[in-house]
Order: sequence, then C-alpha cells, then structure tokens
Amino acid sequence: MIIETFSYPRAAVIGNPSDGYYGKTIAFVFSNFMANVQLYQTPELEIKPQRLDITTYKDMQSLVEDINFAGYYGGMRLLKGMIKVFYEHCVKNNIQLASKNFTIRYQSNIPLRLGLAGSSAILSAFLKAMCLFYEVYIDPATFANLVLSVENGELGISAGLQDRVAQAFEKPVFMDFNKKTMEEKGHGNYKVLNTTNFPNFYIAFRKDLSEGTETIHNNLKARFNIGEEKVLEAMNRWGQITEEFKTALYNNDCELMHQLIDENFDLRRSLITISKGNIEMVEMARSVGASAKFTGSGGAIIGTYKDELMYSKLKGTLNNNNIEVIKPNIVNN
Repeated sequence: MIIETFSYPRAAVIGNPSDGYYGKTIAFVFSNFMANVQLYQTPELEIKPQRLDITTYKDMQSLVEDINFAGYYGGMRLLKGMIKVFYEHCVKNNIQLASKNFTIRYQSNIPLRLGLAGSSAILSAFLKAMCLFYEVYIDPATFANLVLSVENGELGISAGLQDRVAQAFEKPVFMDFNKKTMEEKGHGNYKVLNTTNFPNFYIAFRKDLSEGTETIHNNLKARFNIGEEKVLEAMNRWGQITEEFKTALYNNDCELMHQLIDENFDLRRSLITISKGNIEMVEMARSVGASAKFTGSGGAIIGTYKDELMYSKLKGTLNNNNIEVIKPNIVNN
C-alpha cells in the first residue's frame, strides 16, 4: 500500500516576521500549490532523490540555473533531518515503532525561496506520512515544533513557528508566541479563525527575487538578541497590529485590515534592507489601490483588493512586469 500525503504553502497575513521573536501572527495555507509525499514499505529505508537533489549537469550554465532555481540545498537533507527528529521523538516518548522500513518519494510545485514555506511543506507532508505508516498520533502544536526543529536544530536555519503551525492545523490560525507561554509550554497559544469575514486576498510573486529565509532572519535575530531598541519596538508593534487585525476581522472592517497590512510592510521596510525589485512589486500593487506586504521573507506578497475591477487592474499591472498573481484557495480542513 502506498501512503500519499500533501502539505501546502503558507501565506503570512499579518504580524510576520515577529513569530520567531515572541510576537503574534495570523497565517493560512492555500492549495494552489502543494508538496506531495509517497511512502511505501520496503526491506530497506530509501530516500528517492528528486529534481532538487540532482548532482549531474549538462554544463556550468545548467548548474548555475539550478542554483538560481532551488538554492544550494536540495530536499535530501530535509528528509534525513525529519527522519532523525521523528525517531528521537518516539524514543523520548516511549513510542514503540513497528519493525519495518520504507521508501519515500517527494515532489513539490511550490515556488521556491519566495517566502511561501516550501521547505516546511515538504517536511510536513513527510511527517504526516511517517505518522500514518507507523500509526503514531502527534498533536498539531507538537507537530509544528518537530518540523521547526529540523530546520532550526538539525540544519541551523533561522526560522519561526508560524509556517509549521499553519501547515499542522491546515486552517487559518491566530498565533500568540508570548515568551512566558513559549517557555512554559514549548509552543504558543493558537486559535483557529473563522473565514467568514476574510477580505479578498491575492498573492503575487516573481521568481527572480528569490532568497532563503535565513538571509533575513540571521541578521534580524542577531539584532534582537543584543536588544536593539528599534527591533524590540518593531516586534511589539507587529504584535499590536496582529491583535488589531483580528478585531477588524471580527468586525468585517476591510478598510482597517487594508491599512494594517500596509503598515506591516512599512514597518519592515524601516527595519530591514529590502531589494529594489521587492519594493517595486509592493508599490505596483498599491498603485491600483490594493494593500501589500510580504507573505514571508521576500519575493512574494499578499494583500487585499476591493472588488473584481481592482483585481483585474492589479493582475494586469503586475503581469506586465512578469509578476504572477493568484487568488489563494485557502485550506480550511
């Protein structure tokens, strides 16, 4: 029997990047793209390499194009790390695993290195598959922690819990990562949100702006750790913005949600160097009346639009500049 599981890209609606800094965020996953894992029993444990893992190239140009597409690292290190973390979790919690092995294949069409949580989607799909294969239940909060520990602990990638929480719950989630709760429980306070009053969201991205999340977070983490006042104030304000957005969501106040999304990006811009191409993408979206901010570390944006006329203008303006625009199919499992 082949076990097949899926996980989806994450869109950070508001509050990012404060999730790694005891802040608050709202995020959802959307099914326009997905990571897919197939796992089946075999005599030995085997990880099947995929496109991200190739080591033979036609020429140097092909190698460079592959690096520009996927970065320097493929998926093998992610899967190895996930196996190690899952196994150690089971040992620590006295969970007896059946004496059997598996082969795992994976693929993903999530645009890479655009702040859409493509790497954690692969990990989440894989962890789901191993849980089904070995008949192990892991609650969503712990599930998110385990996925994050692969990237933070095993691979040394600076990242926060937000992506993994949204992927674990597969519903829009309000997340509060206040320090006391994180230290006491090991995870934040999570509340699933009703999508009834969600505004019209769009997501746009340009693949030539890709960069890894570590590019942003490594520098920001260092500034946060030394207590830089400007960074601490920004983290506090992002938490406030998230609370205000949640209230606006309950009140169906689309105008306030629009303003808060814009403020989220403007605050980030005042704190972190942002490439010209990313700034232009945000400004183009705003030029037609839409709100705009990063979905993650850069290369993709999320925002709201008033109606179909505005969406048409948005799509036309961005498409003319080689920027793809989609309406996210929000997962609400």
